[in-house]
Amino acid sequence: MVSPKSSSMCSIFLFLVLSAASLAASDSVQEKFIQCLDDNSELSIPIAIAFFTPNNSSFTTVLNSSAQNLRYLVPSVPKPEFIFLPLHEAHVQAAVICSKKLGIHLRVRSGGHDYEGLSYVSELESPFIIVDLAKLRSVDVDIASNSAWVQAGATIGEVYYRIYEKSGVHGFPAGLCTSLGIGGHITGGAYGTMMRKYGLGADNVIDARIVDANGNILDREAMGEDHFWAIRGGGGASFGVILWWKIKLVPVPETVTVFTVTKTLEQGGTKLLYKWQQVADKLDEDLFIRVIISPAPKAGAKGEKTITTSYNALFLGGADRLLQVMKGSFPELGLTKKDCLETSWIKSVLYIAQFPSGTPPEVLLQGKSTFKNYFKAKSDFVREPIPETGLEGLWQRLFQEDSPLMIFNPYGGMMSKIPESEIPFPHRNGTLYKIQYLTLWQEAGDKIAAKHFNWIRKLYNYMTPYVSSFPREAYVNYRDLDLGINNHTNFVQASSWGNRYFKDNFDRLVKVKSKVDPDNFFRHEQSIPILPVSSK
Repeated sequence: MVSPKSSSMCSIFLFLVLSAASLAASDSVQEKFIQCLDDNSELSIPIAIAFFTPNNSSFTTVLNSSAQNLRYLVPSVPKPEFIFLPLHEAHVQAAVICSKKLGIHLRVRSGGHDYEGLSYVSELESPFIIVDLAKLRSVDVDIASNSAWVQAGATIGEVYYRIYEKSGVHGFPAGLCTSLGIGGHITGGAYGTMMRKYGLGADNVIDARIVDANGNILDREAMGEDHFWAIRGGGGASFGVILWWKIKLVPVPETVTVFTVTKTLEQGGTKLLYKWQQVADKLDEDLFIRVIISPAPKAGAKGEKTITTSYNALFLGGADRLLQVMKGSFPELGLTKKDCLETSWIKSVLYIAQFPSGTPPEVLLQGKSTFKNYFKAKSDFVREPIPETGLEGLWQRLFQEDSPLMIFNPYGGMMSKIPESEIPFPHRNGTLYKIQYLTLWQEAGDKIAAKHFNWIRKLYNYMTPYVSSFPREAYVNYRDLDLGINNHTNFVQASSWGNRYFKDNFDRLVKVKSKVDPDNFFRHEQSIPILPVSSK
């Protein structure tokens, strides 16, 4: 604990630096907040590395540092009053207390991958601040107990690397994109190449530490099972600030096998994809084959396009056994030994994340994304194979867009064995695969964005007969504000998107929210609403 004298000097120092940096009035939001932080944290807060206002030369760099979607970094989008980078969990605790006390809207960012920028932009409430967890990224791996405690600001790539440092036969079944912040990633489910073997990242969480709406730090025992259930797949930033996850490690073989086989329409791509839909969820649980779909120039036909379907896979075993599995289950792909690359699990992470061949695993410690685009995304879940005629209509629509991308991710295996209500993530038995739709562009401008929005919305409408219905399911980590925006207390309004993300689990999430955050402190455009007073 700091002494009263040092605490007083710290307050004076913070006040002087802030005044010089912001040139704001003495009663500014920033000054009040920093004074409150100092009053409510026993640990001093070094302003120069923890606090950034728009007048600070590093503000834009920090704001943009982990943000993925350039749509939310243009000048017209609202900016925070300031960004606070806590250096200790006690700083996060104080930030929640002070935001609530001063009535300042709070957004929390771990990895910046929110598709609609909700972790760093508020278009509904002003003023708002960002608490960025980027400096809280410790990973403590304990092989003896097959577990690890990981801080919310760590990327999933850092987690994978720290596990690899301790063991070549342990892993964790989470994201394919290695720059994902694990704090937010697990709150939505967290799927990856081992989901058919071990389920989601959220299925493999055994404890957590959070800051609740009253500024208390709670672990699983203290928060209770309902609250612990809600944070594992119920969507980010509704139930508290994630500080740590305790994850369960899973066994991986010393040798795994990866491959990518690409087929065009001229090579029978449509019939092959129709076959993949019939078998992908029924394959050996050790095998994950996703399909990456995009237009490409047609060979030998200048100015014409085709569709490429790339079968991108991880197999938890050697190539010989993989070839036997494929011969029995999916011979149509024509997989050969030369298509297969035997490697370690950690190197398979790099392969699936599309790092160049030979990239050392240490790249995962950089914790940075190379993906920054203007983009819009949507998602669907498929329960019956799309007929070839439906796929052919899909191809025609992909040809109409500049830079579209679709990814089909297989389900089945363990995903079909876990009950829909086990955690809030409900997309389980009966799901063949999930679709991610993306359209990407490189230029700013409302007219340009409108063009691409229009295209993806029309594509989404076209797909209606081929995907799940009542509700038409969606993945909460592919956040989509087209599904609806709530006013935080309207249960019926929020159901428009809540039932799509969570199905029958939405009602339970609302009840938990109403109990643990009755004042709706943690809120955003698609946060879980609270029940009206008369319904509680």
